[in-house]
Amino acid sequence: MNLLQLLGSIEIGLIYALIALGVYISFRIIDFPDLTVDGSFTLGASVAAALISSGYPALPSTLIAILAGMLAGMATGYLNVKWNILGLLSGILTMTALYSINLRIMGKPNIAIINDPTLFTQHSVIVLSAIIVIITFLVLAWFFSTEFGLSMRAIGINPRVSSAYGIKVGTMKIIALALSNGIVAFGGALFAQSQGFADISMGTGTIIVGLASVMIGESLLGPKKIIFALAACIIGSLLYRIAIAFALNIHDIGLQASDLNLLTACLVTMTMILPKLKTTLERRL
Repeated sequence: MNLLQLLGSIEIGLIYALIALGVYISFRIIDFPDLTVDGSFTLGASVAAALISSGYPALPSTLIAILAGMLAGMATGYLNVKWNILGLLSGILTMTALYSINLRIMGKPNIAIINDPTLFTQHSVIVLSAIIVIITFLVLAWFFSTEFGLSMRAIGINPRVSSAYGIKVGTMKIIALALSNGIVAFGGALFAQSQGFADISMGTGTIIVGLASVMIGESLLGPKKIIFALAACIIGSLLYRIAIAFALNIHDIGLQASDLNLLTACLVTMTMILPKLKTTLERRL
């Protein structure tokens, strides 16, 4: 793997760090298996690309993409909280609906914005992405240390006790899902602008990538405090992308770019199995 490929991996890893942070909020903070992510990532990309290609400035287009992602998360939360639809099914329903919505937004399967001005037109993708990720990390670390953020974390630990203390569990869940999918849509908007296009299938497997990043970071750092857990998501995303790029460049094992999903599945499986094997061996010794 040469320097250019390494920089490319870091570039994508920084953008996908936002997806990892969003996935962490739903899966770890409120313990909600949210599959909306696959749709909201593409939603962010399609909204930003459609607006930018129509002549709108990049910054407002990105902000509108974030808002669209938040609405998608709220839809999932509403189905689960208001109508008691299983959390997993709520996410699948929203994700399925978003496929058609994204096609409607773009008007076609893909949009090219490579010749349009974006957030990265006059800035380095790595530098600007790093700044955005750091700011997002600091804001989330502050938010989850506030009383409101602590209440949101409490519903994931024990919703019944939280409800007994006067926390509106349903409302908190909807807000958390809106926040999660807003961040994921933000990542989608940045990804589309960095790559110069948005495609209807670009969100496929996003949830797996996000989970892989979270699990890799957690397995390596074993964070106990929220600030370290958020940092682990970012580090996990970078390591995941570098590991994938490294594996695809080992020509002796015959892997190709089409094997990306296979590599991801194997990497996640190893991340989950190795800590358990370590615990088992320690007990036997």
